[in-house]
Amino acid sequence: MTLKPDDLNTITATTLGHYNAVAEDFREGTRDHDVSQNIDALLRHIQGTAPFTVLDFGCGPGRDLQTFTRMGHIAVGLDGSERFAQMAREDSGCEVMQQDFLKLDLPAERFDGIFANAVLFHIPKQELPRVLKQMQGALKPGGVLFSSNPRGENQEGWNGPRYGSYHDLEAWQALLTQAGFVELEHYYRPAGLPRAQQPWLASVWRKL
Repeated sequence: MTLKPDDLNTITATTLGHYNAVAEDFREGTRDHDVSQNIDALLRHIQGTAPFTVLDFGCGPGRDLQTFTRMGHIAVGLDGSERFAQMAREDSGCEVMQQDFLKLDLPAERFDGIFANAVLFHIPKQELPRVLKQMQGALKPGGVLFSSNPRGENQEGWNGPRYGSYHDLEAWQALLTQAGFVELEHYYRPAGLPRAQQPWLASVWRKL
């Protein structure tokens, strides 16, 4: 299946429209989510001396921007949703870019790490190689990318008003390797449960 430009525009507009409409409820519903395991996975692989400059890609209302800032790092947000970007700026005081994920304009080699938590699955598979290369280009040499996505059997499509693309480990590894990354680790979440009860695939990658 090849998605045409009009299809991609519809995917973006509909998915972002949903998040803009539910922004307040989303902020309240995710405020207490514990993603410390994921934040630690990113930070422990970044080489050099802190503080680190971290891009929270798909920052939503800014919860994790606040966490990175409290830890002493320089956090920058990016989201496609106008409401999320506004909330993130107000709640965190951080720089937050509002950009369509399919029309990114990222600074070159600015970030020590990119934290892409529960976001890259919204990018159609045919567009992912290009987007991942853009993210790779925004990392400093040897920079680190963290990603967490709902895992699947390499299918994509609509889930209500949101579009999603769901990869298994092997397919995800191939995509990231082709984009110029080497794997550092991967794990499934939530921790401590049988695999059938771990819907999230988390992985950490270093820019070659």
